[in-house]
Amino acid sequence: MSESTQNTTEQNPFTKPGFIISAALVVALIAAVIVIFMIPKGDGDAQPGPTPSVNSSAPDSTTAGSESVCGLKASSETALGRAPQTEWALVGKIAAPNEPQSYGPGVEEQDGFRYCYAQSPTGALYAAANLIAMTSAGNPGLTAKVTEKLLVPGPGRDAAMKDAATTSSSSNSAATSVQFRGFVLKSYSPEKANVDVAMEGSNGVLGHAVLPMEWIDGDWKLAVADSGEMVNDFSQVRDLSGFIPWSGV
Repeated sequence: MSESTQNTTEQNPFTKPGFIISAALVVALIAAVIVIFMIPKGDGDAQPGPTPSVNSSAPDSTTAGSESVCGLKASSETALGRAPQTEWALVGKIAAPNEPQSYGPGVEEQDGFRYCYAQSPTGALYAAANLIAMTSAGNPGLTAKVTEKLLVPGPGRDAAMKDAATTSSSSNSAATSVQFRGFVLKSYSPEKANVDVAMEGSNGVLGHAVLPMEWIDGDWKLAVADSGEMVNDFSQVRDLSGFIPWSGV
């Protein structure tokens, strides 16, 4: 192995045996931001862009969905082939989509906790984006609340909550700032959605992850592995080919 190859390998934590993002969801997302977007551009395991979703708004003939916990109306659409026009709100350092009267978040509490989204493709996208923004805001109390209330109930949430209670998120303050740059709705039904979000660090590094969302008790929640880890880790991409451009800044 040449010296240059060895140095690149050492700088890329994904090439190291046994690399595992933290068990707590909040720490997982924060660690993903720190690890992915601090790696020099082009040093990560670049992956090809995802396949664009079909641009269709055909209604779902089996179910029309239901109202969210705050009364946002459901939609019969089953795909999202173009970027929704939206207002944006700064959550920590990240611009997050904000349409409280239509797609969500329908409720924002004084501590910054944002929840309640429409049962629709756009609602699932907004839920995924706002969850990332909240867990990257550097607020331990807020991120612990996200872990408790916005994960799918089960062993994974229990593991994440246990780990989050003993883990500090103070390291997030040193992370490169990131912003949303695009998305692809990989799949959608009124009960489950796979939302692929792309982000860019202030150093120009691009990364993405697919977030599996589930409709439970009138809101979208994130599914995690039984260990509490993210189902799909963030990984670098060379460009945004295949993603639908979407950004607040």
